[in-house]
Amino acid sequence: HVQLVESGGGSVQAGGSLRLSCGTSGYTNKYCMAWFRQSPGKEREGVASIYAGDSTTYYADSVKGRFTISQDSAKNTLYLQMNSLKSEDTAMYYCAADSVILPGRELEDSQYTYWGQGTQVTVS
Repeated sequence: HVQLVESGGGSVQAGGSLRLSCGTSGYTNKYCMAWFRQSPGKEREGVASIYAGDSTTYYADSVKGRFTISQDSAKNTLYLQMNSLKSEDTAMYYCAADSVILPGRELEDSQYTYWGQGTQVTVS
């Protein structure tokens, strides 16, 4: 059973940076890990994903060049470094994991079984 716990959210001014962390347990290098976000009245959006085995990454167009997903296997932690933050990045951010992801669908929430509780990011 995979457990995920996010941290690192908060309030920041536009142009600033935040780093989100997701503590993980129970997953192996066969998993794909991802960050999603959801703001009120909007659908959940895939932000970035990474395959634990070979660190292949995928990003939503809206965050390319600004966000970086990474992992520290020794610490069992997933990260999302967010730079040049904009007001439209305001959302609840969730990490997710699954061992079976259809190719090309790494940023689709329907592909993921395990989810954290979320951490709020507010950009003003």
